[in-house]
Amino acid sequence: MFNKVTSTSGFWKSVFSLGLAFTILFVVIKWAIEGFDIAYFSSFENPLLVGIGLIVGGFIYGFFAAYGKFRGKIKKEEQRN
Repeated sequence: MFNKVTSTSGFWKSVFSLGLAFTILFVVIKWAIEGFDIAYFSSFENPLLVGIGLIVGGFIYGFFAAYGKFRGKIKKEEQRN
């Protein structure tokens, strides 16, 4: 099932778009909690690690969300047939 889901057309595009949306929303919400202070972006000790962490976290979230979405879609199609 794993290979079937990950090889479905549009899966990786969905992973990327969901991960990007998660990352942007996470940063905006975290920035809002800090009071929309521009110093929030310069307060990171190592911005490279923060960026890598956001990218990895976004990818993980996007992968699980897209996997669930596409797996459900495949299961529905299999039940119809």
